[in-house]
Amino acid sequence: MSITVTPFLRNVLFADALVSGAAGILMMLGAPLLSPLLGLPQDLLFWAGLALVPFVAMLVVLARRTAVSRLLMIDIVAINGLWLVGSLALLLSGTVQPTMLGTAFVVVQALAVAVFAELQFIGIRRAAATASF
Repeated sequence: MSITVTPFLRNVLFADALVSGAAGILMMLGAPLLSPLLGLPQDLLFWAGLALVPFVAMLVVLARRTAVSRLLMIDIVAINGLWLVGSLALLLSGTVQPTMLGTAFVVVQALAVAVFAELQFIGIRRAAATASF
């Protein structure tokens, strides 16, 4: 089943792509500088940033469409949810020893991801409601 990409959903997807892209570039290119400040491993920062590249590309492609698979949009929300859970699990696992700034960095980006997941979920529901009229 497809849903129409409403202006609201399109804007949310583009905003997620913009923020995720900026975070990815910052983590990839800034890993050597950020690692000592955040107390997070340089490789973790680099690879987490690199992992965002295909996600950002997918968000941009979906935002440019007029309709998308509802299941694919649910997958986007789930991916954001997994990033949130993974971020918090990283902090609670004890495998890293972030500085206070590092903890704030992880928590703030996790909260931003949670907000995008919620907005995307709202966008899916609105698009489905619009289609039923």
